[in-house]
Amino acid sequence: MSEVKYIAIEGPIGAGKTTLAEKLSADLSARAVLEQFEENPFLAQFYERPEQFAFQAQMFFLLSRYKQQLSLNELDLFHERIVSDYTFQKDEIFARLTLPPAEFNLYRQVAESLEPNLARPDVIVYLQNDVQHLLRNIRKRGRVYERSVTADYLQRLHEAYIQLFWNRRDLTILIVDCTHVEFVDNDRHYALLRDRILRPLEPGVHYFTADRELFG
Repeated sequence: MSEVKYIAIEGPIGAGKTTLAEKLSADLSARAVLEQFEENPFLAQFYERPEQFAFQAQMFFLLSRYKQQLSLNELDLFHERIVSDYTFQKDEIFARLTLPPAEFNLYRQVAESLEPNLARPDVIVYLQNDVQHLLRNIRKRGRVYERSVTADYLQRLHEAYIQLFWNRRDLTILIVDCTHVEFVDNDRHYALLRDRILRPLEPGVHYFTADRELFG
């Protein structure tokens, strides 16, 4: 198996994707590719009136993420690795949760025509955590447009991620149980997680758990 060059971090809202991506990119001297979600002009309106602005918000995300991800095909002479805090595939998850069937079918036709043009991550790191912890993180960072995010929505989001991963066995997924893994303030936890991420894996779903990695 080839060396891990392209790492993508995934997870529900409040999981710590950007925090881990920035930490890894600094540690590995990698190119950081961060989602520009705040540039979406429909986002605040979507949170207020999702039935009216879901399609506009979703299509803006799809095309802006595609444009950013397409740039990864270009040779980067200054970095050996790329660390992103999202995947292109995540867009379908949110679209499935927010769009009515007719709009989702139209969205999916566009997405499926775009994805083959993009580089595929060597590993997708999924940060799994309990809903209450996610809600605390969301409240702590205090983004106004996230105030309406509910526990039910986060649970459905997590279930949608897992469904996507099990249906996409062409991807390499490392699911991290963050219940007992503290990669922000615990250097040992972070180092073990970093080393696990850099270990080449076969396509499919793999797990990083506290019992096995931290106390084994």
